[in-house]
Amino acid sequence: MFKGQPKGLFALALANTGERFGYYTMLAIFLLFIQAKFGFSAAVATQIYSIFLAAVYFMPLFGGLLADRIGFGKCVTLGFGVMFLGYLCLSIPTGPDALGKVLMFGALALIAIGTGLFKGNLQVMVGNLYDDPKYSSKRDAAFSLFYMAINIGAMFAPTAAKAVTNYFLGKSGLSYNANVPALAHQYLDHIRTGETMAMENIDKLTDIQMTMTGASGMDLQTFCSSYIEKLSTAYNYGFAVACLSLIVSVLIYFCCKSWFKNADSSAKQAEASQAEVQELTPQQTKSRITALLLVFAVVIFFWMSFHQNGATMTIFARDYTESTVDGLTRIGFNIWSLALIAISIYTLFGAVQSETGRGKLISGLATIALWGGAYLAYSGMDQIVKIQPSDFQQFNPFFVVALTPLSLAIFGALAKKGKEPSAPRKIGLGMIVAAAGFLILTFGSIGLASPKELGGNVSPDLVSPTWLISTYLVLTFAELLLSPMGISFVSKVAPPKYKGAMMGCWFAATAIGNYLVSVPGLLWDKLPLWGVWAILISLCLLSALFIFSIMKKLENATK
Repeated sequence: MFKGQPKGLFALALANTGERFGYYTMLAIFLLFIQAKFGFSAAVATQIYSIFLAAVYFMPLFGGLLADRIGFGKCVTLGFGVMFLGYLCLSIPTGPDALGKVLMFGALALIAIGTGLFKGNLQVMVGNLYDDPKYSSKRDAAFSLFYMAINIGAMFAPTAAKAVTNYFLGKSGLSYNANVPALAHQYLDHIRTGETMAMENIDKLTDIQMTMTGASGMDLQTFCSSYIEKLSTAYNYGFAVACLSLIVSVLIYFCCKSWFKNADSSAKQAEASQAEVQELTPQQTKSRITALLLVFAVVIFFWMSFHQNGATMTIFARDYTESTVDGLTRIGFNIWSLALIAISIYTLFGAVQSETGRGKLISGLATIALWGGAYLAYSGMDQIVKIQPSDFQQFNPFFVVALTPLSLAIFGALAKKGKEPSAPRKIGLGMIVAAAGFLILTFGSIGLASPKELGGNVSPDLVSPTWLISTYLVLTFAELLLSPMGISFVSKVAPPKYKGAMMGCWFAATAIGNYLVSVPGLLWDKLPLWGVWAILISLCLLSALFIFSIMKKLENATK
């Protein structure tokens, strides 16, 4: 799995792990933050969320075009600095006024620009390592490992966000309750404008206030204002985690820069240094770019569906899913148990694949020890564990980290038999699997009240967390078929003179998909729950049908 890979891969992957940890810590609580602080509706909040995601993934197009001229390393370095400023601005507590909105949107713009300079160009550098014939056969496996490293950072992010939020709320004698932000805004609007508020909601808010020591002696209006302010500030401090993780990434990147020095070169720079550059005919260049653009058109709809994890799926977790777990399900909400289980899968593969008896024994004992540690962490948990909506976002990265060795083993075995599917074929299969993921959520939503019927409140009928966990598991299978394979496909097929631009186009397609994330949010209050998921299922299946219809064209372009 790791054997024979250039050490530059590990340096670049670890630098990206730190950056992604900060990004996903911010993303885990961002939608909750803007709804709590500004009182935005689900439609407005998901629109802001999707525009931000679109900007984050569209800016690599410009970052790639710039890197093709000045070099990938320079753009990555500049990206670090711009992102740091963005996260720093986002971590400053402000009021829910015009100044607060200006600072927030300015911070989001800086994060998007910085990510555009950093993300795509770092991945091009990973691909450049495999232009060396010595490593070329390991390209797909390398991007799977690189993708796994991204998700190690993402796996711990929701726990970090939750810990920071709970710590600062706790300092004020408050605790997180999913009902409070929406009810508090309803009550403040009721006081301010005379807008009608159901008496049962006022009673519910009063009952919640009585459970918090920090709210003792407050009238209901003061409690609402104070809770919104303290929760928003706690989220601000959660965003500050991204600043710290970026510092770690910068240290890794610059300390290990000599490991990937040969990858930091654009085609223009290679020509200037008289290095050998692959020459393509105009027809070959056109064929490759056409194939890439067709793939980009398909992945738009995958990312539109997949990134519901931070939008409608987070709202589903908050409003329709039980806020406590018991039994074996608790282990999924202990990040240390999950981390030890994920590591144990790698040691288990080491026990199977090791070439020496000593290696097998050491790996086997390590696996047993890790399982024991995971059980101890699990057994020390409370019998009933409270969970928050952001907790669910740790499942996807956990599944990516845990399933990557299995994915590599399966495709490695198929490759030895000459039966490994091509990258475009894997992408088509990924779209079908994604549809299956949302089918699970459709079944889980049958019989539940529509968001319109709830009127912004939490549903009285809550479903088991296993519905969302199962959906995340299946969506992760789809992601492993599509995302790392797609990035590898771009790095392999893109004409040398347009590597940065083509990687940028991959992210631009992702950006369009992320902007379309808002569509289910806009329909959230207009359709039954199952209808929202049915739209996503249909789009995934139509995309799969399209890519399989042009499969020969795509595969011929890679020859």
